[in-house]
Order: sequence, then C-alpha cells, then structure tokens
Amino acid sequence: MVERALRVSAVELKQLRKAFGTNPIVKGVDLHVEAGEFLVMVGPSGCGKSTLLRLIAGLETADSGEIVFDGRRVNDLPPRDRDVGMVFQSYALYPHMTVRENLAFGLTLRGMPPAEIERRVGEAAQMLELQPLLQRRPKELSGGQRQRVAMGRVIVRRPKLFLFDEPLSNLDTALRVQMRGELATLHRRLGTTMIYVTHDQVEAMTLATRVAVFNGGVLQQLGPPLELYHRPANRFVAQFLGSPSMNVLPARRDGALIKGAGFELAAPPGLEAGGEVLVGLRPQDLQVGADGPLSGTVTSVERLGFDGYAYLSSEAGALAARFEGEIEVGAKVKVRAVGDALHVFSADGAAALRHPLNARAH
Repeated sequence: MVERALRVSAVELKQLRKAFGTNPIVKGVDLHVEAGEFLVMVGPSGCGKSTLLRLIAGLETADSGEIVFDGRRVNDLPPRDRDVGMVFQSYALYPHMTVRENLAFGLTLRGMPPAEIERRVGEAAQMLELQPLLQRRPKELSGGQRQRVAMGRVIVRRPKLFLFDEPLSNLDTALRVQMRGELATLHRRLGTTMIYVTHDQVEAMTLATRVAVFNGGVLQQLGPPLELYHRPANRFVAQFLGSPSMNVLPARRDGALIKGAGFELAAPPGLEAGGEVLVGLRPQDLQVGADGPLSGTVTSVERLGFDGYAYLSSEAGALAARFEGEIEVGAKVKVRAVGDALHVFSADGAAALRHPLNARAH
C-alpha cells in the first residue's frame, strides 16, 4: 500500500492576476490552501478557475502577484520543478502503450531503477484496482478505467500537490458518482494536498474539505461546503450552490413585514425597517400546501418518487418548492415556508443581510 505522503504542500496565492490580451481572467485572487486539504474551486464556465490551476502548475505565467509553496515563491520555477501532478479532463494516455507502460513511463524517463518502478506501479495499481488491466491498452478500457490510469500515472510520481482539472466531466452520471467516491478515498489514503476544479456543485459539496466559489475571476467565498450552503456571502453563492437553485424575490422592508409582489412575510428580528431587499428561499424550505403567503400556477414538475419539486409561475416571479404525493401541471397552489427559512440580501445581491437562525456553519 502507498504510504501517506509526508511532503504535503501548503499553497498561497497573493493578489494573483492574469489576462489574455485585454481580457482579464484572474482578478487579484488571494487564497490559502492548507497542507493536506482537498480544496475544490467551483464556478461557471469562464470564471477563471482552470486558469488559476494552470498558474499554480506553471503552465501559465501570472501577470502579477505571487504563488507560494510551503513559504517559497515559485512564480519563476518551470512546471517540472514544482513537484506537482496534474490530472486533466482528457486522459492523455499513450494509445500504443499498455496500462503498465503508461504508469511507468514518467518514472522511466526520470531514470528510476526498474525495481522501484515496478514497486510503485504495483502499489498504484492495487490502490486503483488496475491489476487485471495492466496488459490492456487504452482503447480496451472504459472511461472510468482510463481516468483511474491517468490518476495512477500521477500517483506513482508521489508529488507534493495534486491538481485536477474537471477530471470527471467526460464520464456518465453513474461513473461520476463512483469516481467521486474513489477520489475521496484516495485523498484519505494519501493525505496529499489536492486542488480540484469543477463547474459541478455536487462534486464540490461531496469532495471538498473547503470550497472556493469564483465568478468573473473574483473569489466570492471560501469555506466548508455546508457553511457556504447555509450562510452564503451573496446572492451569487446562494444561487450557485444548491439544486434546484435558491428562489430570490424582490421585496421591501415595511415595519414588521417584508412585502413583495403578491406576498408578505414576517420580517426577521434585527433587520432594519425600510429599503429594498432580496428575499432568498431555498426550494427545500418551501412546501406546496393548502395555505401559505405565496401562490402560483404549476408550470412543470420534477418527480423524485413520492415527492419532488414543483416549478411555479407567480406574481412574485418564478418559484420552485417541494411537494408530496401528486400534483398536476396547471394547478393553482399555495406555498409556505417550513421553519425559519428566510435569507435576506441587499437589493443588488452583493451582500447577505441575514441568514435563517437555523443556518449553521459545519
């Protein structure tokens, strides 16, 4: 079995910037990655997360700012000297080589003794359950098997830092679920620092010790997955994490009430009266029923078995809420909040003014 890595690497990014031509992609990012953690960088396409990963690997050069490994500035180090292993979306396997040869190739180039190469290949193959596949070529493997070989090729090198750039995006749903579990197990066994890029918030919530949410080249929020889910810093984070997305409705504070188009809700304590706000309600915290302050017409239904989500057209805007039993498209329904479910954001969505009292950081 491969021993837990002792040469784990802490990574610090200081005011990192990168533009391509006149298009700024990374806009002054400050980020500290703890040694041994599994950090997931998540955000929509074009938000700068893959560029950040390539900057850390040395595949791109920063315009300004610093990249620091274990207290040492590495901006000027070429990729081969950074002791980083990177797994890409494409498997990048050599098609004419067997699995064993693909795993061993990098070590052979480094002039490692054959006995040590064999030992490392055997350990990686055992860890990733590749032993029955060692004599096959990539064309004889499934997508999940090819991705395990790509990870094995990095594992045999024993880098201080693992970087993953959307490695599961080419796999079908069942394989993605399986590979997420295998990646989590791999991190527990190796203890190496891992930075993982994805646009899939389910991967972020499942894998990460901490999640960094990016939008437009700017870090929006950093923290444990459930902290970001329960206490989002702004509207973007609130709506990016969670499926279906959080309902956000325009409203106004009016004394003891928050009033919007077609609804009135009790204003939470501590919220100043007056002024425009945005009200955030997660679909999981809304229930279709016989009564409630919100009402609308069912436009579509997502069934999950006995229950599911109803999507509504309402005077307040589009809504999603949980339902139980049966519900028909076209039905007019009422919706109530379950418990203390209200998030409140500034009118521009840039800051959270209040989270539900039961929203706990984990």
